[in-house]
Formats: sequence, C-alpha cells, structure tokens
Amino acid sequence: MIRNALAAAALLAATPLAAQSTTQEEIDARYDRALAAGYKALFLCSAIANAEWTGSTRTPESVHAWELTGIQAPLDEIVQDLPFTIIRDGDDGLGKINRVEVTWAEDMPPRSAKHFPGSGCSVMPIGMKPPGGTYTRLGEEPASPMSFAVPPAPEGPSNAVLAASFEGLYGAGTRTTAVLVTRAGKPVDWATHPEFTLFTPQRTWSVAKSIAATIVGAAVERGETAVGDSARLGGESNLDPRREITIDHALRMATGRYSDTPGNRTDPLYWGGTTVDERAQNWPLIHTPGTVYRYANNDTLAAIAAIKDSFAAHPPREVLASFGMRDTIPEYDWRGNYVLSSQVWTSANDLAKLGELYLNDGVASDGTRILPEGWVQYVSSPSGPQPDGPFGYGAGFWLLNKSEGVPADTFAAFGNRGQYVVIVPSMNVVIVRRGEDPTGYRFDIAAFTRDVLESLGK
Repeated sequence: MIRNALAAAALLAATPLAAQSTTQEEIDARYDRALAAGYKALFLCSAIANAEWTGSTRTPESVHAWELTGIQAPLDEIVQDLPFTIIRDGDDGLGKINRVEVTWAEDMPPRSAKHFPGSGCSVMPIGMKPPGGTYTRLGEEPASPMSFAVPPAPEGPSNAVLAASFEGLYGAGTRTTAVLVTRAGKPVDWATHPEFTLFTPQRTWSVAKSIAATIVGAAVERGETAVGDSARLGGESNLDPRREITIDHALRMATGRYSDTPGNRTDPLYWGGTTVDERAQNWPLIHTPGTVYRYANNDTLAAIAAIKDSFAAHPPREVLASFGMRDTIPEYDWRGNYVLSSQVWTSANDLAKLGELYLNDGVASDGTRILPEGWVQYVSSPSGPQPDGPFGYGAGFWLLNKSEGVPADTFAAFGNRGQYVVIVPSMNVVIVRRGEDPTGYRFDIAAFTRDVLESLGK
C-alpha cells in the first residue's frame, strides 16, 4: 500500500502543475479563446470564399472591420488579435480558398474552417487537425459562380430615408451596409456602403429562420411533409413525449423544450465545431408543446432536420435558386447538417427575391408554385403562443402587427446585427436592410419601415 501511495504521488508530481491547478475561470478563458478562433476562422472563410464564388471580392481587412468588430463578449476582446492563415488551392496558392486556420493555443492545433466550393464553409471541431485536400461534399455538384453588373443607384422617392439609415438616425451606433426597396417586383430605390454592393454576400444570421420556413413550405408543396407531422425528436421510441412535437411547433418556437439561455445560444455548434445532431436535437421537454413561446435556434434546426430526407432530391440551394435566390449559400456543420438557424450567406438582391416570393403568394416569377396556397397566411398568422415585446411571431417570421404607422399585414425576417427583410402585402413592397450593427445597438426597423412606406405614398 505504501509502495502504491508513493507511486501515485510520483505520478501526480510528474503531471504539469497547470493541469493540477486549473480553475474554472481558466478553463472558461481557454474555451472562450477557442470559440473566438472558430468564429474568426469561419467568418474569414465564409465572407471571402462566398464573395469570390458569387463574383464579388472581400479582403481580410474588410472582414475584420465589419464582421469581426462589435461581436459578442467576451469574444470581441480576443478575436481581432488571433493570428490567421488563409490557405488556397493550387501550386501558386492563388486558387479557391481551401481553408482558414486561426492559432489560439500553443499546445493545440489551430482552429480551422474548411471551404466546400458552392456550399460555403464549415468550422471544424476544437482540436481537429486542419483537413487538407480539395473536395466537394458527397453527391453534390457545385453550381457555377454568377456574374453580374452592379447598376447605379436611382434617384427615387425614398432616397432621404435610405440615406438616414446610413447616418445612424434609426439607431445610434448602427452600421448599415445596404438597403433595397422594391415594389411590385421592381427596384424602387437602393443604396450601399462603399465597401458593399447589392450583391455582396453577408451572413443572414436569424433571417435564415425565415429561409428555413420557406424550404419547409416548398417540401409541403411537393407533398413530402406536413406541418402537423412529428419533428422526430426524442429518438424512435413513441414513449418519449418529444415525439409529439410537430414541425409547426418548431417553426413557431413552441416546442416546449428547455433553453439554457434566451435564443438557446448555440456557440458550441456555430463556433465550436459540434454538430446539429449533438447540440440541437436532445434538449428535454419542460412545457406541453404548443403552449409556451421561447425563441430558440434549436427549434428551427429541428424543423429543418425533420425534412432532411428530402434534401438529396431537392437541395435547399436549388430550392432557393428556383425563385431567384441564385447567389444564396446555405452552409453546413462539418458532418453535413444544414445550420439554417443562422448560417446562410446571401445578398440584399437575393433577400428581395425572398420577399417577392411571399408577395406573389408563393409563386416564382416564371409561374412555378414554390409554396402551397395559404402558406403566406400561415407564416404570418400569430396562431401560436406569442412573445412579449413590440413584435408578434408567426411561423418562422416576425410580425409588425403592433407597430404604429405600419400596415397590420406586415411581416418580416429578422436577423442579428441588423438583417431585415420586411414584406408589406397591402402595398406590394419589400424592404431589405443589411447591416453589421455592434452588439447592444439596435436598428429601429419599425420606424424605418414606416418612413419608407410614407415616402412611397399609396
């Protein structure tokens, strides 16, 4: 026994002191640094690679100034100074982006985001050695990049209002990158920051939830699912009450599952390299489904996972391209699950196409029905439990039904950092606002919508 005790003491002495005495504070600081590195790798990869794929250009300096400035604490204090390397294909290193690596710890591999041409970028798990090689995802044929000519901004009736959105008059400290107004499917007015165009891809953040609802709607129109179907949570056992959660519950943020934070923060998935299956699908039930509103990224992820069997024949990117969103790139986790709660890159021009699809009752410009009859009414109806605050909620879309001076039928896609697509059926108008608003600063979309509509007149 004495010999064993001495051996154990010797083994303990051989263990590095830091490993013996690591505190929770030190562990959290290390984890934050790993998340910040994943955040940076993914944004540098996605912003630059997706821009190049769609015919635009972005530089690391631009990404640092916009996407990597004003982000969530404590990552904002870490992310700017982390060393990074952009690795491109080809012997000369001038080909497509292969991956981005970000150094964060001396004793760990760099965090890595891998580029899949035509499918965006995926952040790899913490501790995974950066993958090499050039390859596409199994079964995918990447689409060809689009080419376009950027038109000049018109002299229109809402120019003064649009100009005000760049001057901080709809929210001190906010940063607008692009605004676009269409009426009856035609551009009325637009403006962009000098570093952006109407065709520059930006991350949609939670506007992706409305895109997800649209992809679900297309599957309903094809007869492949129904919103009353089970979202297939809780495994295969019918004894698990989570089997009663429907796609409708998930779209309306009413699954009744536990959320550890408002929004069910998904940092381990978004920046840490976990997967949708690991992080989003397994939360326990604490309310009867359909009785309590709780905004949660995981609910949208569950709705999309419920229809993933349809994606082989109908990839989301092709569904979106079928009604004009040709430069939109839905991204995946590293195991191929769509992260359609946030991780979509698209342009202001493409987001206007999303709004116009809803103005046209789900029918594309070529006459093809994409969404079922009645789907517009479905997503814009507050038939489920409602959030507190100034906006209502439908199925994947926010409602401006409480906003003074805004038509009661107005509904919208909202996203972090100031992403908005506002749809006004009674005036046949779509308003798109893109931004990179710092954390804690909010663009007043209700006031902006009111003033744009007033400038347009009846």
